[in-house]
Amino acid sequence: MTAGSGRNGRPGRPQPLQRAGAAAPTWTAGIDIGSTYTKAVVACDGEIAGRALEPTGFRLGAAATAALERALAQAGIGREEIEYTVATGFGRHQVELSDAQVTDLTAASRGACGFFPDTRTILDVGGQTMKAIRVGGGKVESFRLNDKCAAGTGAFLEKTARYMGFGTAEIGPLVATSKEPVPISGVCAVFAESEVINQLSQGAAPADIMHGAIVSLVGRAVQLMKRVRMEPEFTLVGGILRFERMVDVVRSELSSAVNVAPGDLVQFTAAYGAALLGQVRLRRLRESSVAAPAQA
Repeated sequence: MTAGSGRNGRPGRPQPLQRAGAAAPTWTAGIDIGSTYTKAVVACDGEIAGRALEPTGFRLGAAATAALERALAQAGIGREEIEYTVATGFGRHQVELSDAQVTDLTAASRGACGFFPDTRTILDVGGQTMKAIRVGGGKVESFRLNDKCAAGTGAFLEKTARYMGFGTAEIGPLVATSKEPVPISGVCAVFAESEVINQLSQGAAPADIMHGAIVSLVGRAVQLMKRVRMEPEFTLVGGILRFERMVDVVRSELSSAVNVAPGDLVQFTAAYGAALLGQVRLRRLRESSVAAPAQA
């Protein structure tokens, strides 16, 4: 859930009431360093107060700092007010300003359950990896990763679009105009170019080819979910899931309703989960510091 909004609202800046004797709000940050983008979330008592996204590039630490600074500015606070920062993602160990690091499996699970508490199975499609996770009580019970082939990741869709002269940002609007998916094997992203060229030469519309690539990717995703013995509720995570047609195909393949965080929040699920974990760890630290004098 986001600060100052309902489940389907947009996050707003929190306005905590400062009553006499009331505890001060707790601010934590979560930073998710992905292969393509770095995301930062600033949370106040577990509610999103600010978020920002930066291209990861090759300077991972700089990307993390830039994203955090923008998220702090949106929240209207300075870095000194953040009490605990948790980093996640493949570049989590490159974030010097973090207090702890957790795996993206752990962060995505906590974030998904933060948005949708009854989540039992998570599909996380990133630029370089795809993960199926079964959770219980917000904790990972089982997971499976795609093989090393890019055909099972968001990169497969990006490459398919690029072969046809479209950018990643154009995938959503393009596939929204599709009337029928063109079969795409999806066996290998490297060989996808020749398959796309062949389909174009036969007069297939780019939108239908893109739709076919999504159907191929979702087919792989569902097989991965079956391997963790999936069960509802299903929650979808990752930037690729901001494309409505992708969500529609997943829903159709599962013959079930699916949860998707509104707007661009689907990209910030792991960062949000990291910020929530920061709240948990900070609370434990406080509890241990109170217990220590009592035992002395």
